[in-house]
Amino acid sequence: MQTQFAKSINFLGKPSSAATASAFLGFLKTLTTAAEHGSGKATRVGGGGGGSGGGGGRGIPNNDDYFAVIHHISNIVRRDIYLERTLNKMRLSAAIVNSELVYRVLRNCCNCGSESFRFFNWVRTQHPSYDPTTAEFDELLRTLARTRHWETMWKVAQEMKTTHKLPLSPDLVSFIIQQYGNHGLIDQALELFNKTAKAFDCPQTTQIYNSLLFALCQVKNFQGAYALIRRMIRKGVKPDKSTYSILVNGWCSAGKMREAQQFLEEMSRKGFNPPVRGRDLLIDGLLNAGYLEAAKELVRKITKEGFVPDIETFNSLAEALLKSGEVDFCIDLYHSVCGLGLCPKTDTYKIMITAASKVGRVDEAFGILHSSMEAGQKPFPSLYAPILKALCRKGQFDDAFCFFSDMKVKGGSPNRPIYTMLITWCGRGGRFLEAANYLMEMTELNLSPMSRTFDMVTDGLKNCGKHDLAKKIEQLEISLRGV
Repeated sequence: MQTQFAKSINFLGKPSSAATASAFLGFLKTLTTAAEHGSGKATRVGGGGGGSGGGGGRGIPNNDDYFAVIHHISNIVRRDIYLERTLNKMRLSAAIVNSELVYRVLRNCCNCGSESFRFFNWVRTQHPSYDPTTAEFDELLRTLARTRHWETMWKVAQEMKTTHKLPLSPDLVSFIIQQYGNHGLIDQALELFNKTAKAFDCPQTTQIYNSLLFALCQVKNFQGAYALIRRMIRKGVKPDKSTYSILVNGWCSAGKMREAQQFLEEMSRKGFNPPVRGRDLLIDGLLNAGYLEAAKELVRKITKEGFVPDIETFNSLAEALLKSGEVDFCIDLYHSVCGLGLCPKTDTYKIMITAASKVGRVDEAFGILHSSMEAGQKPFPSLYAPILKALCRKGQFDDAFCFFSDMKVKGGSPNRPIYTMLITWCGRGGRFLEAANYLMEMTELNLSPMSRTFDMVTDGLKNCGKHDLAKKIEQLEISLRGV
């Protein structure tokens, strides 16, 4: 159902007229008043999005309205030249401007360095009660590093450390070093690496070593990368899979596969074997460097020798093959490695079922699906959706309906996307009675159909003379929308 906010505001940026702006400000006043009298201050939600329930715990009357406000503020920060003036006109209350809102806006504006910094300063100036946490500082520093605002970034980092007594995490330091490497600033990356312990009280973890290794490989300084690994071993820091992958990927991207193999053999002689086999690292390195044919040749070689690639390596290879359109080779390879003992995971089944369905090999997709069910995998909607779509695309609607009924029994309740897809294909195939049935079934499961889905079904029913049923569908939409 469209919220009051959505009706009164243009989501593409600023209010489109004085009347619209007035309507939005009226809505915002209602929202902030409700927040002020709500059940408490908003709490921090860690790196993910908000929950699907109501916003009572945050003092927000409705999650949709709350995120609409965040979306609107983010658009102002991204697109408004005079963002401070526009934000002042909104007259946001202290109950709305809290750590969670600031964090979400900064995350939405992750590619706008100077604008994010201006917003952060505006919040602290206009709302003195706001006390920034590590999460907001961390997000702002990442944005400034990503957009190459180095001087501003270090000023903010210094303020974070001295004024607010908040430490820089190893994860943040690692990210900054990688950004230096991405932009070819290896001297700055080395300087930051060398002073992490003294200046920031941040231990030189494996993650930080890996970030500098990545930076060195980005500028093709493999001699320095080898020296860093020797120092890493000397300091007692144990290499992990990323350590090997970064250097192997660097060698492969430079077209030096032999050097990558020699590196893996040398590390093995020293007693530092990677968590996965060297062959898999080489395949991943070739794929990341774009050498698909070389990766295929290496996989052919190891399978002929009776070896099976790592499951994650096979998934990466399968995705690369699908993107290049080599679906038949991918399916044949899948059967070959399964015969050698590969144990597919959920992601593997999803990749292969999608691949077979896209090229119309529905029987093949059915076989893979049944194999997954025999292995104990529950057929959830995104696993069988490609088969359902392939059947509808071929016009085999009766088979699709029977298959869908079977999956509802074996896999549980379908979700909104799969119902929407099935109704859409029914409409395209002229099966409007079935579309209407699935629409009503969808609402019985408390899944709200989109407006265009209602429109398609009602128009189709009217065109085929089912006016009474079309009227029932229209009444159903009215009852759901509350209009």
